[in-house]
Amino acid sequence: MPKQKCYETIITREDQMPIATLNTGISIEGRKAVANGLSNVLADTFCLYEKTHGFHWNVTGPMFQTLHLMFMEQYTDLWNSIDVIAERIRALGEYAPFGGDAMKKLTIISDSPLHLRAMEMVNELMKGHESVCRTVRVTLNLAEEAEDHPTIDLLTERLLVHEKTAWMLRSLLEEEDVEAVQ
Repeated sequence: MPKQKCYETIITREDQMPIATLNTGISIEGRKAVANGLSNVLADTFCLYEKTHGFHWNVTGPMFQTLHLMFMEQYTDLWNSIDVIAERIRALGEYAPFGGDAMKKLTIISDSPLHLRAMEMVNELMKGHESVCRTVRVTLNLAEEAEDHPTIDLLTERLLVHEKTAWMLRSLLEEEDVEAVQ
């Protein structure tokens, strides 16, 4: 006989008194797996937000104005997505991680040196967005297995943003084709 999935979670207070149940049609195991994946996406997004904001403050050179504004657009998008991701974790019945230590344990985004040239910053951010894409794809697979359509929609939207941003940053790093210009 196949094992039956359990869909209901009893939500308790610290004293273990039941206060609510959670049964949205996604198995407990599915919700936990997706929430754990989303926690990684949240940590990557948060750390990339911090890096992008720091680069916004510290960029210098001939492309200062262009990059300063571009980085501001990027960190604003990242900041706005953090709350949406965290709230999805909560909707799945799990707690969203927060704080520097928790984020450092969950992220694959590494810190950058304090002093980088402008194009080194662009390269770091491109790699960061590509890293988030990989984390999103892993979590997207978990959401598909759990048939968690709201998370699939959220992650698909975020994947589009990160892929497009990585492409735009990568384009800044490409050498101009002199022959094509002539």
